Amino acid sequence: MINIDGGSRGNPGPAAVGVVIKTENNQLIESISKFIGITTNNEAEYQALIAALEYLSQYKEKLNLTENILIDFYIDSKLIVNQVNGFFKVKNSRIRNFIYKIRELEIGIPGKIVYQLIPREKNSQADLLVNQALDNLS
Repeated sequence: MINIDGGSRGNPGPAAVGVVIKTENNQLIESISKFIGITTNNEAEYQALIAALEYLSQYKEKLNLTENILIDFYIDSKLIVNQVNGFFKVKNSRIRNFIYKIRELEIGIPGKIVYQLIPREKNSQADLLVNQALDNLS
């Protein structure tokens, strides 16, 4: 189970990503909280997804990822969920490049990846990590 969030203070503005990776038993595997520079909110959301996929790709053996595993991503951005699921067209070339990167990473990760929309209040841990990274700038 992976919760992701990205955010910027200003649009564009200082931005960060938050990722929480847990087992199906709700045990924490990893959390990622990092400043990513000046960007838009949507781009920060995509960069959070890419950070999570890169982690899975890098540690797939350690995590014992197999073809039979289900990897659930929980995202509070309707736009991101609908774009990565192919329901919304991607017209922005920068966002399209993020989608290409996501598809490239997905290929190298065993298992079935599912992207699900959740209410913002159910994504508080990932949101907290975004805000911690941004708060540590000052």
